[in-house]
Amino acid sequence: MNNLLLEQLQAAQQQLAPQFKALKVATGALQTAVKTANTDKPEALAMQKALVKLQQAADLVDDEMVKTAVATFAHDTQQALDALAFEFARDVKDAFAAQGQTVNGRPPTLAIGDFVLNIDIATRKAQWLYGKEELTRPMPLSVSALLKAYGQQQKALIQRDADPKFLPELYQAWRNLMDERTRAPAGNRLNLIDTYNKMTLNRQNARFWNAPSRSTFKDYPRPIFVRDLVLAQDSPTVSSNGQTFRLRLGVATKSNAGNANRSVWLPSSPVAGDYYSDITFEEI
Repeated sequence: MNNLLLEQLQAAQQQLAPQFKALKVATGALQTAVKTANTDKPEALAMQKALVKLQQAADLVDDEMVKTAVATFAHDTQQALDALAFEFARDVKDAFAAQGQTVNGRPPTLAIGDFVLNIDIATRKAQWLYGKEELTRPMPLSVSALLKAYGQQQKALIQRDADPKFLPELYQAWRNLMDERTRAPAGNRLNLIDTYNKMTLNRQNARFWNAPSRSTFKDYPRPIFVRDLVLAQDSPTVSSNGQTFRLRLGVATKSNAGNANRSVWLPSSPVAGDYYSDITFEEI
């Protein structure tokens, strides 16, 4: 056999093989998309699943017609997902209305009482938040389960009484961190998260310090800390050694906002608020 001919044929085969594989994958993805689109009522979740495969396949082939078809299918898929989200949101609103509560907003974000419900219809999950703090893990789209979780979080967070020890303990944590420094920072401002962490450590009892472990650690959940900070705004003064100090919080810079290790979001309403990153106590 002509070695040169064999080499040329094999080279041509190797060059076409990836293209053939890509076309085969794209054709299969298109067939699935056609099947999901050819229904009387759009099935949003099936379309979403098909869209993912279609977009992956489209990246393998350089074809304008395929790209146009994918864009159109993506648009229709989003419309179907939005319709499904609105349908679920209507069920949620009806369930809370039966309890005398109003639901504001529109999918994917609903505001109910002091909380926010984020709906991810593509994953069939929803999650409760207080401000930016996660109260639950993503939960299945069960209205009854979401109602139950809402009631539990209301009782644990919103209906709890203001903690009279909160400001004195926050001041003490701030004071401890100030005393640990050889040089006072500008304006005596410390990072709010560092102060929260110090406050949490200060709350540990002898059992933890004698045998530090997860089982002996007394947790101070971050959502409760945020709630305590919100409540403290009504009376932000604390007395220590015959002196009175006022709590001051500094709005986070753009670089710190949204960084959970550097700032917290204090809600002024379910969906409004500001990021704060530093804390000080001013003598008055």
